[in-house]
Amino acid sequence: MNIITISGLDGSGKSTQVQMHKAYLESQGKQVFYFHAIQFGIATKLAELKKKYCLICKIKGLCQVRPNIKKSVTKANWIQIQFRKLALKIDQLRFEKLKRKLESRDFNYILSDRFFYDSAINIQYLLKNFDAENLKNYKIEQPFLGIYLAVDPKIIMNRQRKPDQGVEYLKEKRSLYDAAVKIWDLKTIDGNRDKDDIFEEIKNITKMEI
Repeated sequence: MNIITISGLDGSGKSTQVQMHKAYLESQGKQVFYFHAIQFGIATKLAELKKKYCLICKIKGLCQVRPNIKKSVTKANWIQIQFRKLALKIDQLRFEKLKRKLESRDFNYILSDRFFYDSAINIQYLLKNFDAENLKNYKIEQPFLGIYLAVDPKIIMNRQRKPDQGVEYLKEKRSLYDAAVKIWDLKTIDGNRDKDDIFEEIKNITKMEI
């Protein structure tokens, strides 16, 4: 079973490309599992449980006031960062279990919207540690094909659906992604172009790797 991952900045078009590539692979008769590292994460699961079972939220209705608004995290204290590091290790173990399950069901691909690369970069950003060498400390499984969708932060901020963190945040994270390409052997694709042109390049790379 092959793992294809698409990583990059918030708003770079990862989800669009993952969905396009999933449809393409399925049209070729492949069985594809869609994976989203954040949605899969133990931190997200715990937050969902809190929202479902928290008595304070139920009594005061706090969880229902703005259920669809989730503010992006750009700052964290030491304890919160350590929790993220622990959660990343737990998620990687859970992912191994998921892979075995999918292999037993004869899936051909796991197509990942974000991957553990993105989680590691988020942690390094919160640490305000932009030394790319530290990314080597994260033991992340090498996928069949890891793609970095490189997009200019200014272009992202001019799109209709732009992230709420702002351009400076994107620039700082871009520096980490650019350095991570060599460390994690990611294939860089220019994401500043039309989505169909990007898709064609990803499709051709996938064919060549196979």
